[in-house]
Amino acid sequence: MKITIEEIGKDGEEEIILRCHEMSDSVLDIVRQLRALQTGLVGYRDGEIHRLSFDDIYYFEVVDSKSFFYCREEVFESRLKLYEFDELCRGMSFFRASKSMIVNSDKIDYISPSFSGRFEAVLENGERVTVSRQYVGVLKEIMGL
Repeated sequence: MKITIEEIGKDGEEEIILRCHEMSDSVLDIVRQLRALQTGLVGYRDGEIHRLSFDDIYYFEVVDSKSFFYCREEVFESRLKLYEFDELCRGMSFFRASKSMIVNSDKIDYISPSFSGRFEAVLENGERVTVSRQYVGVLKEIMGL
């Protein structure tokens, strides 16, 4: 696959053109990711609706059938299900950390082993999240271990 990047002046409109032989699943995934990056995510807090960028999100968690985005200092409720968020962020820096949590690996400050084969990831804001045993391999791969 050939990738061409062309810088344009500030007065030109940015555009992405995908040329493909057929609309495969991988091409559809790329289109889905581009649309998600462009539109962002919607979060709810105190009766207000906020537009959030994927870069703002530290992790996404489901607690008691409710979904939440955790940012540096704020928490937003979401109407997305875990599998929907997982599909939206496929190919980005997010990974499944447990059956109810997806973490942004770009926000990890450091990791350390915990008990029973689990790992603990300390995020840039000081918050600690536990990575379940079955997802430790993914974490190690992301961290280059």
